[in-house]
Amino acid sequence: MAGGGDKAPGQYLGGWGNFGSPPQKGITTYSLSPNRQRPLAGAWHNAIFNTYRRVKGQIFYIVPPFAVAYFAMSWAEERNRYLNSKAGRAEFAAEEEE
Repeated sequence: MAGGGDKAPGQYLGGWGNFGSPPQKGITTYSLSPNRQRPLAGAWHNAIFNTYRRVKGQIFYIVPPFAVAYFAMSWAEERNRYLNSKAGRAEFAAEEEE
């Protein structure tokens, strides 16, 4: 049979990663002690400066449309207040009667 020898049904092959084959040669494994790892080293510093860099690059795409929308909305609200005031109704009273 192919596959490294005869295997009987129900034969134990080994745990995960160790299916009964000889150990691999020429593979070097490096590890670092858990108490020497610093997974969040420099995270706050990088987050602040990376956020600044990204905002600086996008500010001219975001601010102008919001500024135009803000000024258009404030103009529309002021115009609505005027048209619904006593002076606005008196100014456009002739147009309403037609």
